[in-house]
Amino acid sequence: MGILGWIVLGALAGWVASIIVGTNRQQGLLRDILLGIGGAVVGGLVMNLIGGHGVTGINLPSFLVALGGAIVLLLLFGRKR
Repeated sequence: MGILGWIVLGALAGWVASIIVGTNRQQGLLRDILLGIGGAVVGGLVMNLIGGHGVTGINLPSFLVALGGAIVLLLLFGRKR
């Protein structure tokens, strides 16, 4: 997956995760993208550890992995305020 794919998947996953956790009004597009990319990395590592597939492209399973990772990141590090 190229850089554009990571940006698109990151933006979508970060945005949806911020809506689910309730931090959507506190962050902008750049933070959504970075959160989603970080979530894809974290989710992919966890999935690989348990024997599943991580992020393989722009598809629903990859989106769900990135979304789960982004939610975990928001819950762990997003409550500093």
